[in-house]
Amino acid sequence: MKPVRWVGSALDDLRAFPEDVQDVFGFALFQVQEGKHPVTAKPLRGFGPGVLELVDDFDSDTYRAIYTVRFQSAVYVLHAFQKKAPRKIKTAQRDLDLIRARLVRVRAMEAAQQTGEETSE
Repeated sequence: MKPVRWVGSALDDLRAFPEDVQDVFGFALFQVQEGKHPVTAKPLRGFGPGVLELVDDFDSDTYRAIYTVRFQSAVYVLHAFQKKAPRKIKTAQRDLDLIRARLVRVRAMEAAQQTGEETSE
């Protein structure tokens, strides 16, 4: 089973979600650790294969957690946030930029591990 690694404030952000949402995302991430594809997961557009989003609606709000399975060593949770825009509106650019920056950071960490360098998350 792959470990889950949290990037940046993703874990703290997820812990701020309602408990029901935390349970849904926690179970989905457990499934990902086991190599399964949760029913709540879908590819995040614009990021290529292996970057997915979990979506859960609760009390008329929408919550998202973005993760990647591109790496053999772990499942990386890149971002967790409450979507503020109305339905069918694109994800905010600031969230997409943060996801992209954290994915670059994870790539660098993974590359450093491959070469035996020390890094911090």
